[in-house]
Amino acid sequence: MAITKAHPAPQTPSAHRIVVDVGRQTLRVMDGASVTTEFPVSTSRFGLGCEEGSFRTPTGRFVVRAKIGQGAPAWTVFRARESTGELAVPGGEEDLVLTRILTLDGLDPGNANTLERFVYIHGTNQEQLIGTPASHGCIRLRNADMITLHDMVPAGTPVEILPPPPVSPGTSI
Repeated sequence: MAITKAHPAPQTPSAHRIVVDVGRQTLRVMDGASVTTEFPVSTSRFGLGCEEGSFRTPTGRFVVRAKIGQGAPAWTVFRARESTGELAVPGGEEDLVLTRILTLDGLDPGNANTLERFVYIHGTNQEQLIGTPASHGCIRLRNADMITLHDMVPAGTPVEILPPPPVSPGTSI
């Protein structure tokens, strides 16, 4: 059974859209104005940006270009978008790509390099860090949440990654 085949974006738009709120470290699946599901996430520990090699999370508008990992066991390790056949264990220092992958293609001039930067939505071996900025640029989810999200949205789903709101002078954080 092939589990690493990418599913290219369909021609018809998705009824859902994904909104990642970097300030709240959440990912919401939206159906119109209604929140269908919300998951805690981990965005980049290096901040926000679109520069090659920066390990930052890009912001703006994207589309899920491909879905990878259908049928793979939870905790499956992926390298170069291919299953290694290994299952990860929780923890460790390495920022592993696990379980499922949603590749992101940037739609704005500033984030058009996102696909080439290999910035994904994926499962992680560092589930204890979910809810805090800790990734190397990707959007990490708990593995069970990643399976749920992967099953919910098709390729072609719009994605928006929102930066935190600016802090007004005199506002305490």
